[in-house]
This record gives sequence, C-alpha cells and structure tokens, in this order.
Amino acid sequence: MRPVAVADPSRSARRGVGLFWAVSAALLLASAVGWRFNSAVAAPFGSRPGAAEVLAAPLQRSSNDKLPERLDPEERTAIEVFRRNSPSVVNITNLGVQRDRFSMDLTEIPQGTGSGFLWDDQGHVVTNFHVIQGAEALRVAFDSGQVFEAQVVGYSADHDLAVLRLRHAPTEGMRGLALGSSKDLLVGQSVYAIGNPFGLDQTLTTGVISGLGREIRSVGGRKIHDVVQTDAAINPGNSGGPLLDSSGRLIGVNTAIVSPSGAYSGVGFAVPVDVVRDVVPQLIAHGGVSRPGLGVKLLSDRLGRYIGLSGVGIAEVVDGGAAERAGLHSARQYRDGTVSVDEILAVNGRSVATGVDLLDALDGLDVGDSVSLSVRRGQEVTTVSLRLQAID
Repeated sequence: MRPVAVADPSRSARRGVGLFWAVSAALLLASAVGWRFNSAVAAPFGSRPGAAEVLAAPLQRSSNDKLPERLDPEERTAIEVFRRNSPSVVNITNLGVQRDRFSMDLTEIPQGTGSGFLWDDQGHVVTNFHVIQGAEALRVAFDSGQVFEAQVVGYSADHDLAVLRLRHAPTEGMRGLALGSSKDLLVGQSVYAIGNPFGLDQTLTTGVISGLGREIRSVGGRKIHDVVQTDAAINPGNSGGPLLDSSGRLIGVNTAIVSPSGAYSGVGFAVPVDVVRDVVPQLIAHGGVSRPGLGVKLLSDRLGRYIGLSGVGIAEVVDGGAAERAGLHSARQYRDGTVSVDEILAVNGRSVATGVDLLDALDGLDVGDSVSLSVRRGQEVTTVSLRLQAID
C-alpha cells in the first residue's frame, strides 16, 4: 500500500504566516511607489465599489508639488495644464448586457471605452455621441479611482456630442473645465490632449493646431463645420476627451482621426468649443438640439435608385409639417402597382441626389428660414417654397 502523506499543521501555519508577511510587504511596496490601476479597466465589473464606498471620499485633486527649477517653460506649461485639468477628465466604459444561456443571469459586457470631461459642478460629463452609442449601461472612472454609474441626459448625433449625468456622485470637489474660444485660434499654437488611449488612463499628448476651418461628417450624417485639426496624438480611447490651449482652457472635443490603419497618423480632429458651448446647454435643458428640417421622412437612396429616381424621394410627410403645408405628398402606391413619389431635385437652386446632399444643402440655415425646392411629381417639375421647421 502506498503511504499517505499527512500535512504537518505547524508547517501549514508557518507557511500561512510567511505568505501573510509576503503579501503585506508587496502591498506596502506598491503603496510606496504609487502603484495604481485604472479601476474601470483593472477591477472586475462584478466587484466594483458600491455607492456607499464611492461616496465615502471626495474627488481627489491633482498634486500642487513645486516644479523642479531644471524644467524649461514649455515643460512647465504642459505639466501645469495636465495637473490642473486631469482630475476633471474621465474614462468612460460603454457596457452591453448579455444573458447567460444556462443560468439566465445578466452580465455587463464592455463594448468600448472613451474619454470625457466634467462640464460643471453638478456631475454633468461631456463626451462624443459615438462613445456612448448603443450603450445599455455606462460607467465613468476618475483618476482618483472612483467609479460611478452614469445616465444619458441628451445627445446630438449631428454634432457627435453627448452629455451624461453621474449617479450617486458627490458634487463636492467637482470642477468643470474652463471654456476658451475657437474663433480666435491660430495655426501653430500649442495644444494639449488628455484622454485614455487604448484604455491607458490619464494620458497627455501635445502638439499644435495644424489646421482650421475643416469639415468632417458626423455619425448623424451631417457636416460639422470649423473643426480644429491637430497633430497631438489622438488614438482610439481619446474620443470625447478635451483639447486644451496653453492656458488650460477647452478649445475642442477630440472626435476623429484620419488614418489608414485606425491608429494615430498625425491628423486628428476636434469639435470646436464654440459649437460645444452652444450644443451642451441645449442637451442638458432639453435632451436634444432642434435643427431646421422640411418635415419629411426620406426614401433610402438605394430604394430611390431602384425605382428610378435621380433626386431625393419623400417617403412620408409629417402631419401638419412644413412639407404638407407646402402641398407635398407622401409616397403612394396604386392598385396597378405604379408608385407616385415627390422627388426633391434641388434646394435653393442647389442640386441634390442623395439624402446627404439634402442635409448639406440645409447646413447653415435656421428654423424659420424660407427655402425653394425643385420637386418632380410624375413628369411635372414645380417649384415649392416652404419655411423650415424645427426637428429633433
């Protein structure tokens, strides 16, 4: 018979004591060197701190340690901008919900991460719409290690902006970023981007404004005008984070890059702060932004081409809306299979062939402005005038 090994109780006890002191020493060492994980990335989602734990400590502010004399003025500026503003920059995790097929339990699954920043001392956080798009839950982490649940207050896909509200968060110690202006920016001036590229929290990149007056296409399909171009490194995870000037004032919200690989290639874009200043208060107050429209629902471009349209087809006019008051009709199909569609060919003399063309033609116009539409119904082309209505 093979002998059976019996554990020595005294040896186990000694091993347990040794393990205790080893773990204690490791924790003390980690504390001494300031070793800290980003809780939004490193902490398991099932073991996040509860509301009582989160509320126990106020938000920590950045260090005010005196800077070494050896630093040059540019280094001092970068360090001071980062120290002053990084506590207001957050890491946002977009969560989906997945049901386990066996236990039927619901589990939160990270779908992506991005950045954001405090707008005020009331717990409002500004980020990109595409950062929170499709989220079933949102989690916001500060550099202090605190993590809060957040809910969407409002968004504008056309401006790629969204506002969140932190839940169960203390307002004490919260500070929104100071706002600059984007109308007096100059190519060549220094800029500073703070964010969470590739999940690496509290990352500072620096550069210059490399272009002004750019246009990019938003998630909603409309153009964002006067976009700020920068060569400060903007990577996945930086979206929604602030672009700051040398005074630490917000001049843009980092939103997009031009890259064949998907990573930084030297060309990044930020929504200008003058747009942010106009849109965010509307999102907080109303949950959305009113914009000018015709009061119609459009046929898809693909369906329009299938039935032989060269312009933009109207699928449906809104009851009582601007298009209906101007005499335009919803698409109709008759018993013999023929279809009657009002087809928009031009807006104020500008030809339109797609839905995007129509959006572009309305850019720069306001609710209440009068526009002239060239419309074809059957073989007849007529000119219709209407006043643009507010749409959400």
